[in-house]
Amino acid sequence: MSQPQSPNSSIASTNDQARFLAQGSHRIYINSDDKNITMELHKKKQRRRRCIKCCGCCIATILLLVVIMLVLGFTIFRVHEPSIRMNSVKIDGINYLNTPTTLQPNVNLTVSADVSVKNRNSMSFKFNEATTSLFYDDVAIGEALTPPGTTKARRTLRMNVTVEIMVEKLLRIPRLGSDLKSGELPVSTYTIINGRINMLNIIKKNIEVEMNCNMMVDLRNQYVRDIDCKKNVSL
Repeated sequence: MSQPQSPNSSIASTNDQARFLAQGSHRIYINSDDKNITMELHKKKQRRRRCIKCCGCCIATILLLVVIMLVLGFTIFRVHEPSIRMNSVKIDGINYLNTPTTLQPNVNLTVSADVSVKNRNSMSFKFNEATTSLFYDDVAIGEALTPPGTTKARRTLRMNVTVEIMVEKLLRIPRLGSDLKSGELPVSTYTIINGRINMLNIIKKNIEVEMNCNMMVDLRNQYVRDIDCKKNVSL
């Protein structure tokens, strides 16, 4: 016959079953769907970070390029006005003006001017055919055309401009007689140059340079004095 179980052994068995159930009730099961969601969120955060870094790099690059262009625009790529200057003027045949009786329409009177064009830009200044006109008492008595040319970067180009005076027109001006007696002949010149500054096909500027010069022909000393020039540059 089997021996009867004691009350203590029944209580211990009951406690063991309760402990096993309690441990089972506290076990955590990780669902695979939750794990996938977590990984997807992590990937989205990584993509967002990469996108922010990429946008930041692009913005920084654009700002750097803007700064570089501004610096170049105010330094190398800045267009400066070319400068034109009348260095000297002389008249060939001025001795004919000292003796009005010998001043005839067939007399050859020539005005020679030394003109310089200074280019202060970092690129060459290419100009078209230039025009120089000679005036006496607001009447054009001569005109000359200077061939086209190019002034290199930061260089000065000197040109010799020769204007042949139209003596027929000069003789028809009423005040000529009184000016010849006084020994002073006031004349003026007007020069216009059209050209272009081309900087690497990025910056192209059309430039027009004008120069008006007033001067006095001293018949007694046979030279030109009191040369006063005014310049105007249009960009």
